[in-house]
Amino acid sequence: MTDRSGPSGMNPVWTLVVSGLTVFMAALDNLVVITALPAIQQDLGTSLQDLEWTVNGYTLTFSVFLMAGAAAGDRFGRRRVFLAGLVVFTGASAAAALSGSADALIAARTVQGLGAAVVMPLTLTLLTVAVPERRRGLALGVWGALSGLAVALGPLIGGAVVEKISWEWIFWVNVPIGVVVLALGLWKLAESTRPDTSLDPAGTVLVSLGVFGVVYALVSTTEHGWSSGRVLGFLAGGVVVLALFVLWELRSAEPMLPMRLFRNRALSAVNAASLLMFAAMFGLVFLLTQFMQNIQGFSPLEAGVKMLPWTAMPVVVAPLAALLTARLGNRLVVAAGLLFEAAGLAWLASVVSVDTAYADQVPGLVLGGIGLGLFFSPVAEMAMSIVAPRDQGIASGANNTFRELGGALGVAVLTSVFTTLGGYGSPQEFVDGLRPASWIGAGIAALGCLAILTAPRGRTAPGESTVISSGAGETVEDARLGNLPSRQRN
Repeated sequence: MTDRSGPSGMNPVWTLVVSGLTVFMAALDNLVVITALPAIQQDLGTSLQDLEWTVNGYTLTFSVFLMAGAAAGDRFGRRRVFLAGLVVFTGASAAAALSGSADALIAARTVQGLGAAVVMPLTLTLLTVAVPERRRGLALGVWGALSGLAVALGPLIGGAVVEKISWEWIFWVNVPIGVVVLALGLWKLAESTRPDTSLDPAGTVLVSLGVFGVVYALVSTTEHGWSSGRVLGFLAGGVVVLALFVLWELRSAEPMLPMRLFRNRALSAVNAASLLMFAAMFGLVFLLTQFMQNIQGFSPLEAGVKMLPWTAMPVVVAPLAALLTARLGNRLVVAAGLLFEAAGLAWLASVVSVDTAYADQVPGLVLGGIGLGLFFSPVAEMAMSIVAPRDQGIASGANNTFRELGGALGVAVLTSVFTTLGGYGSPQEFVDGLRPASWIGAGIAALGCLAILTAPRGRTAPGESTVISSGAGETVEDARLGNLPSRQRN
């Protein structure tokens, strides 16, 4: 098979600019929305379920269409599909800003998730294709740092916009960024395709329905309970359909998600670690933002500033993460990030109370921020370097799917723990729910640390892996493990 996605004709610098701005915009959007939830609840009179759906309506379509978006990019042109997704995301952002009800906002967020599902995996694929191998680690590090910067600025920007203007402007801010990125993409991005790729329509439908069933079940738990027929029915149905998807992919001549990729222990470990990290992070941010505003009485801007020890730390730690990766490899650095995250959430769980002083929370926030800084860039580089170049698009889509499933799972599980053991009835009830939810979040992050450590030791060159495929089913052994430079370790 031929793959016309080589770096020839691609502009690495402009591709990095376009990819970086896009991932910054999408990552920023998630965090500013979470910061604005109390203001949205007050203005639109939303319920807790509506607040969850404001977050999870986006997550649902994002999860469902990620792999389909990556596959469409491979088949029809990554630049073309990326720009189409960007138009959808930008238009939906404007619709969200104009929303006058909870239902309208949730609908706009759902369409936003569709646009993000198309553009996010393609940012990594376009970047990996455009940048020469010797500079790929640096480029992916910048990509990850911009994602971390969005995490750092998200609560601060969201708080400032909500307090000084209005919550609608957290969505309006995407519009000029989207227009600039669209213009740059039309001007500077080069097209890359895999014309021999089949879309695998049956596989696309099966994986989309399966992921929909699982995610819908997770985001419905707060409203209906884990033991309700609705939740169990959608969960069981989603699992069954995903099993049918696996069986179909095993028999398909041109599968959209080759099952051979999951024989790669490193890729499986990366996906599991990503799921668990995002579950811990988004689940707790969802509750902690409300704790700071509703219980401790901070304004949206003050809450954003108070979160900076956690959210800004990735920007500070990113250069250190790059140095550690060069010496220790991605695997150990990612594991350390998850361990720091677990320690930070455990600290917060141990000190949280109705009258907790902010100074007592700072160590936990700092530990969690160090964890994020050690996680983002190394895990992105690891995900792209352990599969063959022809599989990077779908591997990126799969990894982003696991991340979004993790976010949905975290919000569902931690909110369920929160509402079961506490609630919004009084400050003490809120703390009674937040404390055990924080402990659960710490445990989830610790499981992620164990998951990434199951990846095999050794070194892999970008584009190669201990078990990958260069054709229809055969495997390629890793290039002599001891002969690669330390910067290429995983």
